Amino acid sequence: MRYIILFCLLLACTLAHASESGQARAESAGRSLIGRPAPRMVLKTIDGQTIDLGALYGKKAVYLKFWATWCVPCREQMPHFERAYEQAGPDMAVIAVDVGFDDSVKAVRKLRKQLGLGMPIVFDDGSLGEAFHLRVTPQHVVIGRDGRILYVGHEANARLDAALAQARSSATSDAVPAVVPKDEPHYAVGDRVPAFTVRALDGRSLPAFGARPGQPTVLLFLSPWCESYLAKSRPSLAQSCRAARERANGLARDRHVRWLGIASGLWASRAELASYQREHHIAMPLVLDDSGALFRRFRVMHVPTFIVLDAQGRVVHRSEDADSLRTGWLSAVTRR
Repeated sequence: MRYIILFCLLLACTLAHASESGQARAESAGRSLIGRPAPRMVLKTIDGQTIDLGALYGKKAVYLKFWATWCVPCREQMPHFERAYEQAGPDMAVIAVDVGFDDSVKAVRKLRKQLGLGMPIVFDDGSLGEAFHLRVTPQHVVIGRDGRILYVGHEANARLDAALAQARSSATSDAVPAVVPKDEPHYAVGDRVPAFTVRALDGRSLPAFGARPGQPTVLLFLSPWCESYLAKSRPSLAQSCRAARERANGLARDRHVRWLGIASGLWASRAELASYQREHHIAMPLVLDDSGALFRRFRVMHVPTFIVLDAQGRVVHRSEDADSLRTGWLSAVTRR
């Protein structure tokens, strides 16, 4: 009995730590946003409707919830979210934002039908996540009627409810300062990427390509929790992530090609990425894309994704399949 009690206490502490970790990550990411004017963005729902956030500021409070179909706590919080939508009234807009990361509109529609969700749903391409400093799922963003960001969090608790109530009562304004997200360049196969550097886990500043004359670079976009967290809910995807890592470790032995691992900052810290590197003996340099800028620059919404750059920075191959990688890899080598 004593061991059972001890196990339960340890389990409770573990779960509490995980929950606090999500809340802490969301609060840390959103700290610089609190009190600032919310970005003016025009959204498209999965049903083709248009939502102009800028037109709402100064008139309605706005509640954005970032989530994903593979996210367990997102599903657990859906009853709270649906209740918030049903009780919103005319002075609050409630919008669900699927983060788009390893998800699909088809999966979103299926879950909407399964759970009977009524609120408008937006499928993000990464731009909303960037604007509101997305780091975890779910991530709640509450914007007051004055158009300023009031709260960023992870848990569906009394603090969120208090923020929603406060958002309704915040003073309105006819002149909300305009904050328009900046446009970013995006690169596809055939495009030439301007030179830039990345910061590896060991602190080194590394060129993204062209480290050696004539040497192509393979960027492996990954997530350190894909293999473990999705093992039961998305076993095929977890296996794909594992296969990509193993294939990359093998191919990276060839000195003719340079490898860089780019890890998503969603639910990942530098310490966690370093632990993943040690556990799997990954030799290639790893970079944490905590802001998501590199994922957006190359329009990467799924892991694993391989992008091959020649020595001059031209994108010569892109693949989400580890088995087809060698074709693009050999192609880059023969172009040297």
